[in-house]
Amino acid sequence: MALQAGIVGLPNVGKSTLFNAVSNSAKAQASNYRFCTIDPNVGLVDVPDPRMNKLAELVLPNRTVPTQIEIVDIAGLVRGASKGEGLGNKFLGNIREVDAIIHVIRCFEDENILRDEGAINPVSDKEIIDTELQLKDLDSVERKIPKTEKAAKLEPRLKTELEVLIRCKEHLEKGKSIRELQLSKDDKVAIADLFLLTDKPVLYVANVDEPSMHTGNKFSEALKEAVKNENAEVIIMNNNIEAQIAEMENPEDRQLFMEEYKMKEPALDRLIHSAYKLLNLYTYFTAGVQEVRAWTIHQGWKAPQAAGVIHTDFEKGFIKAEVISYDDFVKYGSEAAAREVGKLRIEGKEYVVKDGDVMHFRFNV
Repeated sequence: MALQAGIVGLPNVGKSTLFNAVSNSAKAQASNYRFCTIDPNVGLVDVPDPRMNKLAELVLPNRTVPTQIEIVDIAGLVRGASKGEGLGNKFLGNIREVDAIIHVIRCFEDENILRDEGAINPVSDKEIIDTELQLKDLDSVERKIPKTEKAAKLEPRLKTELEVLIRCKEHLEKGKSIRELQLSKDDKVAIADLFLLTDKPVLYVANVDEPSMHTGNKFSEALKEAVKNENAEVIIMNNNIEAQIAEMENPEDRQLFMEEYKMKEPALDRLIHSAYKLLNLYTYFTAGVQEVRAWTIHQGWKAPQAAGVIHTDFEKGFIKAEVISYDDFVKYGSEAAAREVGKLRIEGKEYVVKDGDVMHFRFNV
């Protein structure tokens, strides 16, 4: 169930460099990633997870299979995209299809890299894209309001839906994104069919110059200040350095390169982990001699739903789940040892799966 995170940004901010870094790192023989191109700007990339590697050390399976997310490189946006300027319609259409947004913002000065908007200003860059998405959402909401008003005269329960749409309209007219409106789950039913662009969770990447890759700079600090009320993470990275690391197939070369730049891990790892978290995803594991495998579920899913990720028959015929927490599995070293000390639990249909659970399902065919 690979979910999509779309990389967006103005032209020449390092957006495609980041996507290429992800794809090259994924292809690198010694990397933690696999990568396969679905079409020219979409790729499936593994979510690096040291827990899976630890389980593999203990179980010694024939293979390991990580879970994945899709990373989408979306066409660069220009001012006026909401009116169809540049590749506006394609850009906005692609954003509508993704589950979360990775917004790359230029936080470096380089006279050799063109910038249509004048002096470097990450806050202005952010606002340009925000405005275009808000205008498109406003258009969508305004189109639905008259239809809902008419329907509400015949169906009184739709009055609540109309109230939500009017709140969204007023919020967007103030130049604010829907994600900041903090709608309830019930409220969101009113706008679910609109797939509003500004309702999607967002992660910001501050693409800084090399000297600022560990500390940030005045531009990244300005960006952090601008998004502090959005409850959004800002990842500071130098996309060119990440691209160089990604091109290295020899693990020793990669390690030496990272040591030279005082890096404990590629920033790409942090980016992918953060994107995974942004999508409100959990990972559970199955661990046996044939394979150790990571499976993706949404936070809050119950055991039958988790079983259904493996196969729909597992969910339909669910009987019970045998569960060992990751920490207990590692502490005791095997399923048998965990079972012996009472750390293997039998859980039923109402069990809410926890991140890192090691599970085995019983089901009727």
